[in-house]
Amino acid sequence: MKFSISREALLRPLTLVAGVVERRQTLPVLSNVLIQVEGDQVSLTGTDLEVELVGRTVASQVDQAGSATVPARKLMDICKSLPDQSDIQLSVEEGRAVLRSGRSRFTLSTLPVAEFPNIEDADGSQEISVPRGTLKHLIEATSFAMAQQDVRYYLNGMLLEIQSNLLRTVATDGHRLAMCSRPIDVTVSQSQKLIVPRKGILELSRLLDDSDEPVSLTLGSSHVRAHTGDFTFTSKLIDGKFPDYERVVPRNGDKVLIAERAELRQVLSRTAILSNEKYRGVRLYLEENNLKVMANNPEQEEAEENIAVEYNGGAMEVGFNVGYLVDVLTVLNEDRVQITLADPNSSALLEEPGGGDALYVVMPMRL
Repeated sequence: MKFSISREALLRPLTLVAGVVERRQTLPVLSNVLIQVEGDQVSLTGTDLEVELVGRTVASQVDQAGSATVPARKLMDICKSLPDQSDIQLSVEEGRAVLRSGRSRFTLSTLPVAEFPNIEDADGSQEISVPRGTLKHLIEATSFAMAQQDVRYYLNGMLLEIQSNLLRTVATDGHRLAMCSRPIDVTVSQSQKLIVPRKGILELSRLLDDSDEPVSLTLGSSHVRAHTGDFTFTSKLIDGKFPDYERVVPRNGDKVLIAERAELRQVLSRTAILSNEKYRGVRLYLEENNLKVMANNPEQEEAEENIAVEYNGGAMEVGFNVGYLVDVLTVLNEDRVQITLADPNSSALLEEPGGGDALYVVMPMRL
């Protein structure tokens, strides 16, 4: 293998592919990136056995086709540290990868290409095409609510639900739930539900932009595959049953308040400074056209803020984890937020006034 390529043409796919590669690996070859050269095409593959990402780019000159696996992080760090617009020549000599650029020369270890794992081609039962911006919006509106390391492994990911003319994402960690739906131009014989692991969702979102360009999704029984431009992303699916999210969404709230989103977020963030560091609880006292937010901590310190809101129901007091409320107010795009409550023991429903494409449920705390 021997080819020349500009630094920029190599760096973008390499950076994204290296993001999939784990630093600490049980198999040494998994910390490497697989480079394959065919014609003038160079493809880079990284995997951690759960998620695989293939990036493609074009070489300026190919002297010899072939393939090799080289340490992903080191190759990326070398490329980043080279001057802009520099030319890179990469070749395999006597079992080592040699990178030359200007007066620099780096020799990297390689591992046998045969050892590099390939996520098997699962039969895609269905293929759909979605605008990249739509999928990115759905992921960004809900991904913060995914669990991180819950023993209920099916919560450590996001539910992707595909119905005819509708794509929905749902994430929950058991304390809060985020759901977002967008219409799409797709017809399916029966609705499909896939749970994509947390890492897969975060990597997929890095590949998407806000454009209307399509991303094609191939849905298999154990994998989901996405093709966007020069990238092919594959992720294993979590085999489990996602909770019935419809049951969690409170429908009987009769106390509705509307507040300025940015102002409420600032009030909650300030009050949170004096909340208990472990439980992060704040108390909300709701009265006509006013919301009082209070927090205190074991050091007997207290914070109190008042914010004008649109509300004309009865007085009520309820406690929440302030972080959960701030997360929702951060991802909502509207200037105002509507919060619907029933009583101090039932969950709050947060959404755009009049309802939008996303809704959020936050469980209360006993304080």
